[in-house]
Amino acid sequence: MRDKRSTDPSGMTKRASILVVDDEEGARAALEVILEDNYRVIGASSGREALRILKTQKVDAMLLDLNMPGMDGIETLTRVKEIDDNVDVIMVSAVDKASKAVEALKLGAYDYITKPFEPDDIYQAIERALDRRRLKREVEYLKSELDQYQGERRIITKNKKMLEVLDLIERVAHTNSTVIIYGESGTGKELVARAIHEKGPRKSFPFVAVNCGAIPSELMESEFFGHEKGAFTGATKRRLGKFEFADGGTLFLDEIATLPQSLQVKLLRVIQERRIERVGSNVSIDVDVRIIAATNVDLKEEVSKGRFRSDLYYRLNVVPIHLPPLRERKEDIPLLIHNFLKKFSKAFNKPIKGISPDALDILINYHWPGNIRELENLVERMVVLATGDTITLRDLPVEVFTTPDLLPSSLDKVGLKEACQSFEKRIILECLKKTGWNQTKAARLLKIHRNTLIAKMKGLGINLEVDSKEPSG
Repeated sequence: MRDKRSTDPSGMTKRASILVVDDEEGARAALEVILEDNYRVIGASSGREALRILKTQKVDAMLLDLNMPGMDGIETLTRVKEIDDNVDVIMVSAVDKASKAVEALKLGAYDYITKPFEPDDIYQAIERALDRRRLKREVEYLKSELDQYQGERRIITKNKKMLEVLDLIERVAHTNSTVIIYGESGTGKELVARAIHEKGPRKSFPFVAVNCGAIPSELMESEFFGHEKGAFTGATKRRLGKFEFADGGTLFLDEIATLPQSLQVKLLRVIQERRIERVGSNVSIDVDVRIIAATNVDLKEEVSKGRFRSDLYYRLNVVPIHLPPLRERKEDIPLLIHNFLKKFSKAFNKPIKGISPDALDILINYHWPGNIRELENLVERMVVLATGDTITLRDLPVEVFTTPDLLPSSLDKVGLKEACQSFEKRIILECLKKTGWNQTKAARLLKIHRNTLIAKMKGLGINLEVDSKEPSG
């Protein structure tokens, strides 16, 4: 007899639940014997009993006898579909009832088999149903996501700290340990989480990303655990939560520090017990999910301030990964720029060959508060607006010249007018310096008229003959 069981990523055998519904005890027992080595089998002697079981237990597929007294197979099928349309029902009928079986297919049955049957007939029908169920779940998840696939992404680096992160990814990927990724916004925390998932045994199962900070608090529990039809106003049908979507795979919880205390308790329980309950249900559902969390704040400090549970912190902080900000990875900036130029040149069908050395120098020395996300967005904007085949100084936005060292050192001691004048003067001087003190080019870079620039220089006391001879730095 062939073993139809599937193995989950943790090495445990996952057994799908099959509900066998037949009023004849002998027929029911025979099916249970055939299936019990490979599936978790639940027996029901009538349609009404099957409906009661369906309301209290998780059922993956159903073998339903067509000819039963009282509530027959057709009526039972109709009622089953009203309760849970996701359960695939395989009708079991005698040869002379084939026309009824066809009617059942029209009412939503997945398949039918006729008596007498071979064990392999049963196995193949069930496996087809389970494969279809898995596919439907993946499609449903993909439809529920607003973010569209953006193409292949990979970690590009030659930075020492990031190379250590890559090594850590390799070592942790083949374990089931919980990982938490620390880093500023835009440093690529989700990219690291995806790399861990893709390099491990769960890669053939879903990777589900949840931004905890983007979900309204009143919807969080439903988003995580799903809900039953009628669980609350607006719950018009059963909905699966992120944990069920991610079953067998990885659940990435971004901005974990924003999770309300009430949900922190429930998340801790799920991590410990590996089971969930949908909102509006008391049925426990086993889930096998690897948790990877991420945050841009110090969770330990959040614990000390009473905003994050210490027990959940220790559950999550098994393997911490710290991502450096882009300003500490300056050697990676040229690599990332050329990668993004290639990506967006292809996306917008614009033949951008590269970036000029002086423009690249400005970008390397910019402080990048938004990190890699800001860099990617900036390169996209430059490619869209570029008029030539090379990115030059004129294509750079003014804000990349506004590094922190351009701010007045005594900002707290001067008024707004003086601070603004000092700031404006330093930006103009920086642009003049980068354009070889050419007023026309500097005005173009600043996106103002040359006459406006000359007037501002006069008002701010900028003298080309004097300032151009002063040493930089």
